[in-house]
Amino acid sequence: MVEEGKEAPDFELASDTGERVRLSQLRGRPVVLYFYPKDDTPGCTNEARGFRDAHAEYEERGAVVLGVSPDSEASHARFREKHGLPFTLLADPDHEVAERYGVWVEKNSHGRKSMGINRSTFVIDADGKVAKAMLGVRPEGHAGEVLAVLP
Repeated sequence: MVEEGKEAPDFELASDTGERVRLSQLRGRPVVLYFYPKDDTPGCTNEARGFRDAHAEYEERGAVVLGVSPDSEASHARFREKHGLPFTLLADPDHEVAERYGVWVEKNSHGRKSMGINRSTFVIDADGKVAKAMLGVRPEGHAGEVLAVLP
C-alpha cells in the first residue's frame, strides 16, 4: 500500500493518445493520479466530468491530472472525446499499477466475488512524494475535495 509522505511508485503506461507516460517525468509539478473502474459508466463519468469542470483550477496550480483504469487506449480515447476530457487517461489493462498502489481489490457484488479498482486518488507533490491518499472515494464532488488538499 502506498503511504503518505513516501515516494510514489514510478510507472510507465500508454495514454489515450498512444504516447507513453512515466510518472517520474512529471517531477516539478503536482500530479493528481486517480484510479477509476471503467470508462463511460455513470460513476466514472461523473468523476471524470468533475475533473474536467475543475481543470482550469488544476492548471492554475500547475497540477497534472491523470486518470487510470484497466480499459484499453482505444476505450480511453472514445471516453475522452465523448466527454471533452482535457486531461490524460492511462491504460492499465494488467492492473499492474493499480496493484502497486493497493487499489486492485476483491469486491463483493450481489454475492459474487471479483477483482476490481477501489476508486481512489493520490495527490503527488512536485518532489514525487504522496501528499494525500484518498481511498474508496465517491465520484460526486470528488474533484473539489482533491483541489482542497492539493499542495
